[in-house]
Amino acid sequence: MTLWPRTLLWRSVLLIAGLLIVAHLAWLQIFRASEVEPRALQAAQQVISVVNLTRAALVTADPARRYALLDDLAEQEGIQVYAGDPDEAVPALPNRPFLRIMAAQLRERLGEQTRLTLEREGISGVWVSFRIDTDEYWVSLPRGRIESNEPLRWIGWGALVLALTVIGAFLVVARINRPLRELTRAAELLGRGTTPTRVTEAGPAEIQTLARAFNQMAADIQRQDEERALLLAGVSHDLRTPLSRIRLALEMLDDRGAADLKAGVAQDIGDIDTAIGQFLDFARPIDAEQMLGKADLNALAQAVVERYTRNARHVVLHAGTPAPQALRTQAVQRLLANLIDNALHHGAGPVEVVTASDGNINRIEVLDRGPGIPPEDAARMLQPFTRMNSARSTSGTGLGLAIVDRIAKLHGGQVQLLPRQGGGLRARVELPVA
Repeated sequence: MTLWPRTLLWRSVLLIAGLLIVAHLAWLQIFRASEVEPRALQAAQQVISVVNLTRAALVTADPARRYALLDDLAEQEGIQVYAGDPDEAVPALPNRPFLRIMAAQLRERLGEQTRLTLEREGISGVWVSFRIDTDEYWVSLPRGRIESNEPLRWIGWGALVLALTVIGAFLVVARINRPLRELTRAAELLGRGTTPTRVTEAGPAEIQTLARAFNQMAADIQRQDEERALLLAGVSHDLRTPLSRIRLALEMLDDRGAADLKAGVAQDIGDIDTAIGQFLDFARPIDAEQMLGKADLNALAQAVVERYTRNARHVVLHAGTPAPQALRTQAVQRLLANLIDNALHHGAGPVEVVTASDGNINRIEVLDRGPGIPPEDAARMLQPFTRMNSARSTSGTGLGLAIVDRIAKLHGGQVQLLPRQGGGLRARVELPVA
């Protein structure tokens, strides 16, 4: 399992989001580096003004009024002034560029003996010392006076812009990918043998070129299919006409000694006619047949099985309860007839036809008691012009199972050639109801 998405849409969105995040972090770093010094100098100037005013007030004030003055500063300005000791140890400043620049500016403007700390006697704040003669005093200011939340607001706005940009990138990439999704659906239909509708040639130039090439390819394939069907129809007509004359001539023979010859030639004619029919079934555009919205799979199977029982072929139907579904009825009957012919020709009776339903999937199975198909050859046997070279006979066109597979895929289903318990073959076709 991988966290990297499989779709082009989400890969593009993640790549764009990654680039935006890197750019955003770089921008924040540049902003931080460029705004630290001006903000530190501004905070230092504010503290210097407070210290100078406090010092001047203490120096010029009437000694009897100093305590009242300190109370007014504390109440109205939030400035606390305390007597200190030059030998008093205070915690060192954190190693932050903002505080280093501010401390250097304070020492430059207020004197080298000026000290700055963020905690004194367990009380947090901005503590700045100053001297009056040999006495040391401490001014305490709330940290909010110098530490603004402006950078956090910038970070918040930047995160909001980043989120909106990622959403915009998703919408842009989704719009670009819309023609690709249409192309994907058309390609899937084309792969199942269905002629897709013409893809809209819209979007960027590259997408338009791709859509135009796909439409041309689909048109060429459709034209080739039509030409192939026309060619095979002509070949079948030219072959079946002399075959009909041969069959008529054989029926008119009255020499009783030629009975074996007549039977053999009639069998050959029947095989040739069957082969021509399979070629035509394979070449016929199956998707041209209209879908029946609520087809009854049991009724279709019963109609096919009755054709064999009327000809004294041992075929038995075990009808289940498949759900009504959209089907091309003639194509499904050809599918079932090919499976039954395959079982009668290569297997051993009786041939059983089973219909069933498994949730949203209808199943139809044809079972025989022949030699079966090895599991490793099952997929190969669904390819056109493929025959078994072992237990099963090599006669026939090799198109029967290929036609079955093609019809099943046209309905969104699949074909499985499974070994049957007790010997034989279980040819299963699964057709999704939806």
